Amino acid sequence: MANSSNHRHIMLRYVIVTGFILVFSVLIVRNLFRTTIVEADEWNKKANTELLRTDTIMPERGDILAADGSVLVTNLCYYNVHIDYGSDAFKKEEYIKNVEALSDSLYKYFPRHSRQEWHDILLEQVSKKKKSRYYPLLKMINYAELQRFRSFPFFNIGNSYKTGLIEVPVMKRDCPYGSMARRSIGRVGQTAECKEIHGISGLEKALDSLLFGKPGVYKRVAFTKGIGNWVDKPALDGYNVTTTIDITLQDILENELNTILDSCQAEWGCAVLMEVATGDIKAISNLERDKHGNYIEAYNRAVVAYEPGSVIKPISMMFALEKGLVNNLDEVIPIGASFGYGGGRPITDSHFNSSLTVAGVIEESSNIGMTRITIRGFDQNPEGFVKCFEDIGFFEKMNSGIFEEETPRMTRKPKRIDMSRMCYGYATAVPPLYTLSVYNAIANDGRYVRPRLVKGISRNGVDSVIPVSYIRDSICSPENAAKLRTMLTRVVEGKHGTGRRLRNEYVKIAGKTGTCYHIDLATGRYDHSRKRLAFCGFFPADAPKYSCMVLTFDPKKNMFGAASTSGEVLKNMALKMYSRGMLGDYSDYHDNVAKNRAQPVINASASGASSSELINALGADNSPRQFSAPKSTDDTLPPSVQNLGIREALVKLEQAGYEVRFTGTGRVRKQELTPGTNVVKLTLSNK
Repeated sequence: MANSSNHRHIMLRYVIVTGFILVFSVLIVRNLFRTTIVEADEWNKKANTELLRTDTIMPERGDILAADGSVLVTNLCYYNVHIDYGSDAFKKEEYIKNVEALSDSLYKYFPRHSRQEWHDILLEQVSKKKKSRYYPLLKMINYAELQRFRSFPFFNIGNSYKTGLIEVPVMKRDCPYGSMARRSIGRVGQTAECKEIHGISGLEKALDSLLFGKPGVYKRVAFTKGIGNWVDKPALDGYNVTTTIDITLQDILENELNTILDSCQAEWGCAVLMEVATGDIKAISNLERDKHGNYIEAYNRAVVAYEPGSVIKPISMMFALEKGLVNNLDEVIPIGASFGYGGGRPITDSHFNSSLTVAGVIEESSNIGMTRITIRGFDQNPEGFVKCFEDIGFFEKMNSGIFEEETPRMTRKPKRIDMSRMCYGYATAVPPLYTLSVYNAIANDGRYVRPRLVKGISRNGVDSVIPVSYIRDSICSPENAAKLRTMLTRVVEGKHGTGRRLRNEYVKIAGKTGTCYHIDLATGRYDHSRKRLAFCGFFPADAPKYSCMVLTFDPKKNMFGAASTSGEVLKNMALKMYSRGMLGDYSDYHDNVAKNRAQPVINASASGASSSELINALGADNSPRQFSAPKSTDDTLPPSVQNLGIREALVKLEQAGYEVRFTGTGRVRKQELTPGTNVVKLTLSNK
């Protein structure tokens, strides 16, 4: 009976299991029929919708490089670290056990909080009833810091499911040299119109189409084991842009500008250094005082138009020379206390001169003299004066590579009074870079080279060099350029020059000072308590290699003149470059060798090869003599060097005229003079 009962129970279970299987089979077949036949169109539509979906592959933005290939801006991957405290696999007990040690590690390597604050944060998150699934623990740490974090207690388990560790990579535009030339290089970011990362200022924006690259496309494709992504069109990374910036010169210029601004407590300052022959902008700096009194990279004022002041006078003089209004630099121009012209307020100078030569007008910066010369040719044709600027391409866009670049602003149909003010730097607005470009042309024998911040682009091993270009092949004759260089040199070297404090015995500087009052935007009138101080010039004056313009705004103590502020930046820059041999000021041992000089002496222990090398380097006229040590005799023994180290032993024996040979390591345990020679053999040992 028992066996029969068990058999029935087994059969009943078998029937129940079989019944469930049959029911499930029917349901599967039913759903399969409904999906593949009844609802086939609907599911096919969904599948096609998924397969038709495409997405964008963002390209990697190109790097911005210095002239020598050093990276100024690049893309670096940082990481945001989040913790999933709500994960079912999270090891809560192990976490609490390691909180103390974890707090110590976080405080040591990420001291954003105190040790106790880290401890409280870690315990608070794990103790919450509703645990965070995405708690931000650390932000923007680099890969090395992430690797260190993974070695911390609890997180060194290595299983992200158990630790709740979530690592989110974030690409960031990074500057290895910090704020160096930061404003000129520019920034990137999103805009209201576009969520992609594009340049929003400086070089980043001016060359955004090159740096950004071209996005790619991937689409959804049906594979054997499901639907996956398929790259339909790969992204094309952006070009790397090589700038003309010289890291060394950039560093010097920024430091010199910062030092002068700090000394005079100016509100802001900007400076541009350019290579005369090529127009390459080798360094550019824009510093502004923040609320803490520190100077930081600020708005790029090198390409913003301001009233230039007297730095415009050499350009006006260039037009006068080219038009034949003056020719002889020693011609005397009447000056006087004031000069009424055009019906406005009489024109005056900062100091009285009854008369000045043509060269003296620039040397002593005479407004009256410059006006008297200019009206010789443009009294009845003031528009012709502005036409001179137009003819040299002064109003054209330079396309230097700086996005914020403005063009000069002048009244195209000026009145006589307007023209008389324009010629000495008022009633007009000119960006410092434009003023510098003309001074650079004067230094370059009249060739008006285009300033540039970019000299090449590259991608995937293909380099493209951007050639030097010219705004005009010539804006003045070489003869007139030479006359202008003479006048600008006298500004510094002359007895009454406004820049005479920049005179030095190492680098001859040529240039022009300029002072202009600030216009109060609220009243539209000049604020005579605030001035812009400029100095524009080139060096060395006799054979110009570099041109430079510096602008300083509103100094408040110590120094208040254009030469003592902006001019000092240029002078100090020139002297630093001279001291480093950057101006071709190198010397050679063979140059200007004095007669009856003392000849170099070669130590007796020098090998024959070393002696020959030095003799060849110095040349026959400067041939050194070999020091001959006395031959040892029985009563002449070398000094004892027992128990000395090898360095001390060598010095002592070689000073006595002996040649040393040694074996072993450690201290001298034995010394032996080779008979008939001056060779001492040393045996070294650590015992």
